[in-house]
Amino acid sequence: MPCFMYGKTTIDYQLDYSFDSKDVSIAVEWLDGVKVTAPHDIKEQQLQHLLHQKAPWILSKWKAFDEIADKPAPKEFVSGEKFSYLGRNYRLKVYRHTNIDKAHLVFYRGRFIANVPARFSEEEKNDALSTAFKKWYLKQGEKKLPQRLKIYSEKMNIAPESVKLKEQKRRWGTCTSNGDIYVNWRIMMAPLPIVDYLLVHELAHLKYPNHSKDFWRFVRSIIPDYDQSKEWLRVNGPKLSIAHESPHVVT
Repeated sequence: MPCFMYGKTTIDYQLDYSFDSKDVSIAVEWLDGVKVTAPHDIKEQQLQHLLHQKAPWILSKWKAFDEIADKPAPKEFVSGEKFSYLGRNYRLKVYRHTNIDKAHLVFYRGRFIANVPARFSEEEKNDALSTAFKKWYLKQGEKKLPQRLKIYSEKMNIAPESVKLKEQKRRWGTCTSNGDIYVNWRIMMAPLPIVDYLLVHELAHLKYPNHSKDFWRFVRSIIPDYDQSKEWLRVNGPKLSIAHESPHVVT
C-alpha cells in the first residue's frame, strides 16, 4: 500500500487510477481508510503535491473519527473488569502467585482467568496481560474466521489466497492485489454480524477492487442490511480496544 510522510506522521492510502476522472478525489473513512482516485495520466510529483496539500484535512478527519464514540477508559486489568468477545462481555479474575515467572491467561467457564507473578508491578502486569489478551484474540480469530469465511466464500463464489489477522492502526481490513485478506484482530471484540460484514466487504474487493456502485450492490446481495453493520463499526469501532496507559511519572 502506498504512503507518504506529513511531518512525523505516515499516511497510508489506497490508490485507484481512473480513465474517467479529471481531478484527484480523496475519501477518508474509518473502515476503508484513505482512498485516492486519480486520473490515469497524472504525474507522481503532481499527485504527491496534492496529497501533501490535503494532509491537514486527512488528519482532521482521523481526529474526528477518534471522537465518534466516547473513548473507552484505559484497561486496568483488575478483577471484575469486562472484556468483549464477539459482542459479549466477560469478566476478568486476576490471581497473583509467588511461584510463577510469566503471566498466563485462559478463558474458563465464562470468565477470563489471569495468573500473574506476585513480583510484577502494576505496569508490568498491565503490559503482560495486554499482550496475553492480544494473543488470545488472535488465537480465537484463527479458529473462528475460517469458519465464517467458508460460509461466505461459498455464497459469493470467491476464495481468497489467505486470510490473516494482524495489527492495523486505522483499518479494519485490507485486500491485496494478490488475493490476500488481512483483518484487524480487534474485530474479534465486535458482534458476529459485524465480523461477517467485514469479511464480506473484503471478499467483495476480490471482485471489485474499488468502492463502486457494483461493489456495494454485491455486498448488499449477501448482507441486505450491511449499512447497519457499517454504521455500527463507524461509531463503535474506536471502543474495540484493550489499550492501557502508562502512569505519569513526576521526577
